[in-house]
Amino acid sequence: MTSSSSVQQAREALGKRLREIRKDSGLTARELAARAGWHESKCSRIENGRTGPSDDDLRVWTLHCGAEGQTADLIATARNIDGAYVEWRRMERSGLRRAQESVLPLWERTRHFRAYSSWLIPGPLQTRAYIEALLKAIRDRRALPDDLEEAVQVRVDKQRILHEGPRRFAVILEEGVLRHQIGGAATMAGQLGHLLSLATLPNISLGVIPLSADRTALWPVEDFWIFDDAQVNVELVSAFLTITQPHEIGMYAHAFAGLAELAVYGAPARTLITAAIDSLG
Repeated sequence: MTSSSSVQQAREALGKRLREIRKDSGLTARELAARAGWHESKCSRIENGRTGPSDDDLRVWTLHCGAEGQTADLIATARNIDGAYVEWRRMERSGLRRAQESVLPLWERTRHFRAYSSWLIPGPLQTRAYIEALLKAIRDRRALPDDLEEAVQVRVDKQRILHEGPRRFAVILEEGVLRHQIGGAATMAGQLGHLLSLATLPNISLGVIPLSADRTALWPVEDFWIFDDAQVNVELVSAFLTITQPHEIGMYAHAFAGLAELAVYGAPARTLITAAIDSLG
């Protein structure tokens, strides 16, 4: 799926949702347009995804359809459409440094971070060697401009947020993350040792879901970050997904809570990390 096609599909999905709201209210498109003071074709353009509604359009739509309780969610959906799905090749076309810098404002304003990973150690917890191995692989795989050193430094500098201000970090890892070798045995040993050190910080909660955990109710899912209760970021193979719809954020928060219940913490988590270090030989 291309970025443009995904945006159009999202617009059409929003239009379909607005059509359902209008029909549930008993209004025809012409009646809604008349009450709103719009040209009679405007409702059709919005409902068919040809025109993106403004915040005011959505407020008027829900007002006249008696669905004001859905206004905030609809506005978040509309605002998110153009920026929700961004292909990596678009984000990284000028190199990795810019992609690393693009998330800095979000990280600066967030106070409560929740992260789940089934494949990699999350960025703020990574060592320089681990970061360099990851970004080098991405650079080579996607044939990107070579700004590796600058990109690594941006990510390392971003880790200051672990120690600045009243920020809290809740991180859940699948045990397999501890066993996936990135950068070779020496790099992994250093990374896992660093993880043990960070787990002692009072503002970091580190949980590990053992391979032996019963996954009947909740199996491993895609890696994601929750920033306060405002946004979820998901990394896909081809693109970067941003979620701001309140009900979807709630779904990720619910999933995170379920995953957190499967994890072990403190001494049991340290035992799993130490076993992974020992396995490196």
